[in-house]
Amino acid sequence: MELTGKVFVVTGGGNGIGREVVLGLLTRGARVAAVDLSEQGLAETAALAGAGERLSTHTVDITDRAAVEALPDAVIAAHGRVDGLLNVAGIIQPFVRFADLEYGQIEKVMAVNFWGVVHTTKAFLPHLRSRPQAAVVNVSSMGALAPVPGQAVYGASKAAVMLLTEALYAELKGTPVTVSVVFPGGVSTHIAENSGAAIPGRSTDAAASAGSLTTAPDAARQIIDKAVVAGSFRVVIGKDARMLDSMSRLSPRRATDFIAKKMAGLLS
Repeated sequence: MELTGKVFVVTGGGNGIGREVVLGLLTRGARVAAVDLSEQGLAETAALAGAGERLSTHTVDITDRAAVEALPDAVIAAHGRVDGLLNVAGIIQPFVRFADLEYGQIEKVMAVNFWGVVHTTKAFLPHLRSRPQAAVVNVSSMGALAPVPGQAVYGASKAAVMLLTEALYAELKGTPVTVSVVFPGGVSTHIAENSGAAIPGRSTDAAASAGSLTTAPDAARQIIDKAVVAGSFRVVIGKDARMLDSMSRLSPRRATDFIAKKMAGLLS
């Protein structure tokens, strides 16, 4: 897909990878509707972008179905159409064993990571299908490739995103809509803090424990190039994610044991 002049909706546009995706698309001539729960975060993104009317910001809770269903009209009012949807928003859970995770925390993770994707995709898909070219890009996680102790529900939510996205790909074959699922490895963002799951003085990133972080700008670039421009079926970002992808295919148990050993200190 050619980016110049196209209109993209990006969730999680107020921070982290989502912000970098917004800035990257704008740099390459696209128009963007940035969506986030944080009005302050969106204002900071807009200030960094300096893109004028090519960027609109929308303070929306993606777990609120009614609010999301109203979003296409707001985006079309600002930009005239929608050519792509990038679901980047996500949170992690507190680093505790499943048995110790409260129901409210489970429901919040599933509401943001899975139901948020369901809401936005259902809302925008009719508009995307009417375009001559369109894209849906859903960001999963390397946590969907193999289980991470202390992140059981987070991984389950991202695995649900993976399977939903791959089913959408199959259902939309032969239409103008390309569908891609993205598996970032460890990325240097503030997801733990934004999720209320940070552990003071300790890294809560499996890849950080392995000493191999990718950066948010690099992850954003690959999402744009491989998922949006090329329409790739799967995009795996980072050495850590690629290693885990390969290991989980060859020996799921070995991959599980490897991650458990890496993350053991966070649960002690």
